[in-house]
Amino acid sequence: MSTPRLQDFRRIVVKVGSSLLVDSQAGRLRESWLASLAADLAALHGNGRDILVVSSGAIALGRAVLKLPPGQMRLEDSQAAAAVGQIALARTWAEALSRHGLTAGQVLVTLGDTEERRRYLNARSTIDKLLEWRAVPVINENDTVATSEIRYGDNDRLAARVATMLSADLLVLLSDIDGLYDAPPDTSAAAHHVPRVERITPSIEAMAGAAGSELSRGGMQTKIEAAKIATGAGAHLIIASGHVDYPLRSIGEGARCTWFIAAGNPVTARKKWIAGSLEPKGTLTIDAGAVAALRRGNSLLPVGVVRVDGGFERGDAVIIRGPDGAEIGRGLCAYDANDAQKIRGRASADIASILGFSGRAEMVHRDNLVVAG
Repeated sequence: MSTPRLQDFRRIVVKVGSSLLVDSQAGRLRESWLASLAADLAALHGNGRDILVVSSGAIALGRAVLKLPPGQMRLEDSQAAAAVGQIALARTWAEALSRHGLTAGQVLVTLGDTEERRRYLNARSTIDKLLEWRAVPVINENDTVATSEIRYGDNDRLAARVATMLSADLLVLLSDIDGLYDAPPDTSAAAHHVPRVERITPSIEAMAGAAGSELSRGGMQTKIEAAKIATGAGAHLIIASGHVDYPLRSIGEGARCTWFIAAGNPVTARKKWIAGSLEPKGTLTIDAGAVAALRRGNSLLPVGVVRVDGGFERGDAVIIRGPDGAEIGRGLCAYDANDAQKIRGRASADIASILGFSGRAEMVHRDNLVVAG
């Protein structure tokens, strides 16, 4: 079976760790390396790909700017360092990408933003709009507010959640190591590189060590966890070394790395999740015109809704029924039940005057909708 190519993918998330971005010995940015990565990202972007970056480095850059001594920091020290570092990190990416005519957009998230459905939809909509505008979202955990209870703890899993949230079809983890080995390569001379993983089995998980670099919080274990999340959502995942200039070009030219292969694709995986994994909290009954529109692949607009039942919140799953009561599909509603009741049967242009705020034009967007066959 042939190995996929980077240009085969539509939406690519690239995760960059602190140890790649910041020279821990000198306490400063690795500017030349970042410039080479920016050139790689620009090349993919120029070929019509959607590009997202998940970047560590806020705390490390904050330490450098503040000239803090090495060693373990207390939570409040890390949060304060991140407050300084996030400004430096955003500026760093904005400048590196702007040299190629690209616009960066900073997005700070916490665990709850990808776990709680209302915040999940908000984050997804914001990042989708940035991609529509052909900007490059640069995403980092919001370390100024994150604590051990509400944080990911590593950007490998964060990157996998972002890839899932945005229906990306490829996630690239640029790492200290060039992929998965069947034994720790630093301690075992007999360790063999694993170039391709079709399915994550217990034996694959057993290969993962826990060691991380000085600045990285995650080791191979977190990368395997990220691979499980990503491939389960239909995204392929690559673990590759970031310790080379032009690391994405190197992957394309055959550099050693490990591919984790997804069985499906992001669209089918997301539709399966909506259709079968979420408990519906209410029902929207729609008219015949809306039924026809949904079967043509359109979103559900408020004007086509004739009845609202249930006590659902924004982001909850709802059943969509036609005039005869037959189930037409299921989806995530962009409004809670009370607001949906107020705007049913009305034009999207009237939403602001009815509710007092400008909500989504769609009651259920087609990306969050599964129509029964």
